[in-house]
Amino acid sequence: MNPSERYTHLLTEAEQRLKHLKLCIWRISMLRVMLFIAGVTSLICFFHTAGWVLVLSLSCTLFPFFALIKLHNKLFQKKQWTETEMRIYREELQALQGDYTAFDDGKEYINPAHEYSYDLDLFGKQSLFQALNRTCTCFGKHRLAIWMQQHPTDKQVIESRQQCVSDLCKRPEFREQFRTTGLVNQGNEKDETMIRQWCETPVSYLHRRWVKTAIWGVPIINALTFFCGFSGHFSFQWFGLTFMFCVIISFGFIKRATHIQETYGKHLQTLKGYACLLAQAEAENWSAPELQALTRQLYIEGKSPTEALNELSRELDRLDLRNNQLLYIILEGLIFFQLQEIVRIERWKKRYGNYIMEWMEAIGTYDAFCSLGTFAYNHPQYTYPTLVGTPFCFLAKDMGHPLMPEAQCVKNDAYIPSRPFFLIITGANMAGKSTYLRTIGINYLLACIGAPVCSRSMTLYPSQLITSLRTSDSLSNNESYFFAELKRLKYIIDQLNEGKELFIILDEILKGTNSIDKQKGSFDLIRQFMHLKANGIIATHDLLLGKLIEQYPDEIRNYCFEADITNDELTFSYRLRGGIAQNMNACFLMKKMGIVLQKD
Repeated sequence: MNPSERYTHLLTEAEQRLKHLKLCIWRISMLRVMLFIAGVTSLICFFHTAGWVLVLSLSCTLFPFFALIKLHNKLFQKKQWTETEMRIYREELQALQGDYTAFDDGKEYINPAHEYSYDLDLFGKQSLFQALNRTCTCFGKHRLAIWMQQHPTDKQVIESRQQCVSDLCKRPEFREQFRTTGLVNQGNEKDETMIRQWCETPVSYLHRRWVKTAIWGVPIINALTFFCGFSGHFSFQWFGLTFMFCVIISFGFIKRATHIQETYGKHLQTLKGYACLLAQAEAENWSAPELQALTRQLYIEGKSPTEALNELSRELDRLDLRNNQLLYIILEGLIFFQLQEIVRIERWKKRYGNYIMEWMEAIGTYDAFCSLGTFAYNHPQYTYPTLVGTPFCFLAKDMGHPLMPEAQCVKNDAYIPSRPFFLIITGANMAGKSTYLRTIGINYLLACIGAPVCSRSMTLYPSQLITSLRTSDSLSNNESYFFAELKRLKYIIDQLNEGKELFIILDEILKGTNSIDKQKGSFDLIRQFMHLKANGIIATHDLLLGKLIEQYPDEIRNYCFEADITNDELTFSYRLRGGIAQNMNACFLMKKMGIVLQKD
């Protein structure tokens, strides 16, 4: 069953479940109304009869009524879960059609100064991030963005990630359950900030001697005065006085308890949802060694993070009992309940607080891998590249742009077999040069983050990717377009001089100067790249750059994208051809658009 058929089948099943749940909820609602009316009626009718008759009638009406409230809440939770599942299946079906608008596009990560992300449209609408992103936590979203912005260049790291992505690709049920759980219990960036702040805040009551005395002393004193009063050793009023004194003293803890409850309580409660995500990850029998190690390292003193987070959740639930005024008075008067809970929460923080962010980062790692696993599952025709350990190599067969519809995607090869080596791509406007460069850049990046690539086969050596395809001027920094491009080229040269291994992709270098100056500068730049043992691809309209093959017959290859004119019509094959471009289309297009060209 292919991905589209599976999502369609699961969506149909979920729709049927939702229909059944809605019917059950409606029936239970009607039954609750009937039981409530029956309970009130029996209370009125049997109020003056024998007590056992009233108790029996209320037991048969109001007790089932309260039981049905609990059942009703559970059904609503199942309804929310099922609706979220349906949302996931619908979004995946849309994604298979090339519509990624349902997913977060990561526009906050757009950075024109980045080495390659801005040039390759990694973030923003219809971006690679939007196509990959299936994260359900802010930690996962950030982790995925970091992987795309800082791709690894270590062969073993990438191969380990490939194993993780392949492992998760084979677990669609886990990925869907993980995402559903995350969306149902979805937190936000503020939750992360507040959780981190709470972890870094020192404990204030745990180590105070008077606190320990009060926690043990108050219940003991209350117990003694109660039993002494009950047994007649002295007046029962002493218990009442002690009780009221404790209630009054407890007002001193209200501010601290309220601070925990209002400032951190809601954000810490999101940890309950994160605990569910960790529990699902712990329950899996992973095949990938990195995922196995990630699960093992989360255990603290033999206790799983799920158990620890559930402990904190229970303590926070207990603290919420103070919201009931009657319970507040009773519990404070008897045992200093607020102080007890504050200490228990601080004791938990002292033991596990340093590990919370580590657990959250682990959730982010699972979440990011789920995104890549879904990408691999949705594109079974994609392949995992083969990595080599000796620089440099980039060989691809039938490589296409992963964001382009399959029916429109024209696939080409790429051949960079050694170091140094450059491809010089010439061609007419709109013939496909820029798309080809971005196709190479995006597939190279996918390969380096461990994902499958849109290519029949690919072999590469992982170097640091750097591009200059879309340099822009900066009014705020008073920089011209040309100066911004020079800064990027200087950065590339500096990196090469420091011994960095780079894979360079450039589009129409030195665009901001005159043709003679541009040509000389381009020749000198490529010669310097050769001297520094660099690798990459350069697209240009300057056909004379193709003559560099005469100086570097073993290190440069010329390819082109041609514009063909047939029967006075311009056509593009978007196929990469060997050699230097022969046809240019600017004058032809101007003539077709009615722009009069003066003859010499």
